[in-house]
Amino acid sequence: MDNGASSYRRFLDGDDKGIAEIVENYKDGLILYLNGYVNNVFIAEELTEDTFFRLLIKKPRYSGKSTFKSWLYAIGRNVAIDFIRHNSKQLNTPIEDMENYLSEEQSLERSYIKEERKIAIHKALSKLSVDYRTVLWLVFFEGLSNKEAAIVLRKNERQVRNLLYRAKRSLKSRLEEEGFAYEEQ
Repeated sequence: MDNGASSYRRFLDGDDKGIAEIVENYKDGLILYLNGYVNNVFIAEELTEDTFFRLLIKKPRYSGKSTFKSWLYAIGRNVAIDFIRHNSKQLNTPIEDMENYLSEEQSLERSYIKEERKIAIHKALSKLSVDYRTVLWLVFFEGLSNKEAAIVLRKNERQVRNLLYRAKRSLKSRLEEEGFAYEEQ
């Protein structure tokens, strides 16, 4: 079941935390998506708010024929098209403001991509064996040295080094199976 769908169902049943979860999980991606229509990140933010407002007020029916995300993005698209239709005159924006918009847009996009990468890594980690997940967590997320991880795991350093090597290979394999794209350095 789509997490957004269950949150929306809870919202419809009177749990306001459901709509808060939807906003938290889909806000950044929806802003980037709508920015593709209006080419202005600030207007895209307003359109995103309008999309969530539409969920709050109109409470449209979600049939489940598509993923919740695609349904929500379709609503956002309709909001953007309505905006464009009503504001068809070209907005004359000074070049200095356009540079600020572009900078803000790029920053938001980087932040969103970084968050999506974190989610993909955590999902892949959860599919690894306990030993692999633990050694990766201790070394990369907690910042322990191999020696410190060996103490925690009650292994010698060589065992931790080997375990870490196999864990990284396994994680890389999982990520590649899921289509994870590595960041260019």
